Amino acid sequence: MLQAIIFDMDGLLIDSEPFWQQAEIEVFAEVGLHLNSDLCHQTMGLRIDEVVNYWYQRHPWQGISQADLAQKIVQRVVELIETKGVAREGVYPLLDYLSSTNLPLALASSSDLILIKAVLNCLHLEDTFTVIASATTEAYGKPHPAVYLTTAEKLGVTPTHCLAIEDSLNGVLAAKAARMACFAVPESYPEHNPKLIIADEIFPSLVEVKTELAAWLEESHKV
Repeated sequence: MLQAIIFDMDGLLIDSEPFWQQAEIEVFAEVGLHLNSDLCHQTMGLRIDEVVNYWYQRHPWQGISQADLAQKIVQRVVELIETKGVAREGVYPLLDYLSSTNLPLALASSSDLILIKAVLNCLHLEDTFTVIASATTEAYGKPHPAVYLTTAEKLGVTPTHCLAIEDSLNGVLAAKAARMACFAVPESYPEHNPKLIIADEIFPSLVEVKTELAAWLEESHKV
């Protein structure tokens, strides 16, 4: 029985992955680490502190701490969101539809709260979500299920009664580890990671998610 829906943010509600890539490429270059799009995809879905540590373990640098470098990346992404951020296809129709169902909506993101607030302000979604959770407050980020378990607890809903909507493999892994149903909306559909088959459904955009959810909820009301 579906009792709540939990959204990821980056790459799902907003096309922020290019911003993350740009920021990471720019900031890591300052410490002599030259990334490209393919290399950035290796850490997609991780918390920024985990991204920075991932690359530090492979190419250690001097002159700036990991924490300060991570903060520089976050601040650059905030700047890009504020100047260029737009909602992904289907975001507003889906959220408008869900508002009529009275299902609690939550946000469970790997991003820092300052970035979450920047996105919600940019997309005018400040009052959309009952619960907002950042994996930066957890001991472990995605693919660990901690942020999803915390979100379900704050919602007062059993994880098995939640549906998570994700775009990355790490996010899907986190949701499934929390024993939630999970829809995947990968940016690279249909050329997405074959491991996303662990999601309950895979969709090209949130437009199709809305259609599926409407049919699903209508059918459940008949039972």
